Amino acid sequence: MTTPTNQKILEITSLKKYYGSAPNQTKALNGITFQVLSGEFLGIMGSSGSGKSTLLNCIATVTSPTEGHIYIHQKDLSTLKGSALSDYRGKEIGYLFQNFELLDNLTAEENILLPLSIHGISEKQARQRLISLADYLEITEILHQFPSQLSGGQKQRVAAARAFILNPKLILADEPTGALDSKNAKTLMKKLSVLNQEQKTTILMVTHDSNAASFCSRILFIQDGIIFHELRRNIPEETKQQFYQRILHVMAQLGGGSANVL
Repeated sequence: MTTPTNQKILEITSLKKYYGSAPNQTKALNGITFQVLSGEFLGIMGSSGSGKSTLLNCIATVTSPTEGHIYIHQKDLSTLKGSALSDYRGKEIGYLFQNFELLDNLTAEENILLPLSIHGISEKQARQRLISLADYLEITEILHQFPSQLSGGQKQRVAAARAFILNPKLILADEPTGALDSKNAKTLMKKLSVLNQEQKTTILMVTHDSNAASFCSRILFIQDGIIFHELRRNIPEETKQQFYQRILHVMAQLGGGSANVL
C-alpha cells in the first residue's frame, strides 16, 4: 500500500449540499471536512442515501455545493471558469463510473482515446500511453471491439483506461465494482491498487462494497451527510483480511455490510 506524502491534493472544508427548502429540505451533505494526501487510496463508505455520490459529484463539479469549499492543490474549485474548469475536469481528475459510461458507437480504443483528442494531446503521446495502459489492464486484444461485444469486466477495464489516460492527479471512482461479479471486481481492485502503489496515483473511491474498500489505506464512513467514523489500515502489520473485518464491524453499526469475502 502506498504511503502518502504530506502534500495535500484535495481539501474539503465544511461542505454542505441541501436539496429543496424547509421544512422538506434534504441535507445530502451537512458539513463535511477532510483532506486527501497525494498518493493516498481513500474510500468513502455509507449506506444508500448517506451522501457518498453527492460528495463525489461536488468534487467532479457535476453539482455545486450549497456551502463550503473544495480545494485541489489549494485552488478553490468555485473560482474555476471556462477553460480552467474544462482543464480541471479533463486533466486533473479522472472519473470511473459504476455503469462504465462508454459510447456504444465507438470502439474500446476510441473510447479510451476520446479525452486525449478533446484536450489536444499529440497522437504519439496518446499511442504510447494507450499501449502501456492496455497492456497493464489486459485489454490489448479487445481494443477494436465495441462495448456491446465486451463483458462487464472488460467494459470496466476499458473505462479505467479512459480515466487514467491523461495521467490525472486524482481518480474519482463511483462504485467501480457495483456492476461486476466478484471475480471481475477483485481483478479491477487489484489493478487499481497496483496503480496506486507503483505510480502513486491518488484515488478517492465511493463504495458500499467492504471487499473493495479493504484495498484502501483509509476509509471515511458517512451517515446522514456527516462523517460518522474513520478507519486507517495499519501498515504493514495488518492484513487485508483483518482490515476487511474491521470495515464489516463499522458497516454493521451503520446498518450495512457485505457477506462476500475476496
